[in-house]
Amino acid sequence: MDDRCIMENLLLTTKGVCDLYLHGTIESSTQNVHQTFDQALDDSLGIQDDIYHKMAAKGWYSTENAEQQKIQKVKNQFAGQR
Repeated sequence: MDDRCIMENLLLTTKGVCDLYLHGTIESSTQNVHQTFDQALDDSLGIQDDIYHKMAAKGWYSTENAEQQKIQKVKNQFAGQR
């Protein structure tokens, strides 16, 4: 297993953890539990961001800019649904 594969696995696992903490935060029945899940979510999002930036710096996670025409098309599509 190479470094890229390890980083991809870390990123996917961290994203899964963020999803679990998000649902824990939303479904919390007490303020104490809510704050605990919320802090764990915030910490996990920070870790996810660090992993992403390290992968992007190595060229292992590339993104594309959306074309302005496509952005406008989606905006127009949903503009009437408010």
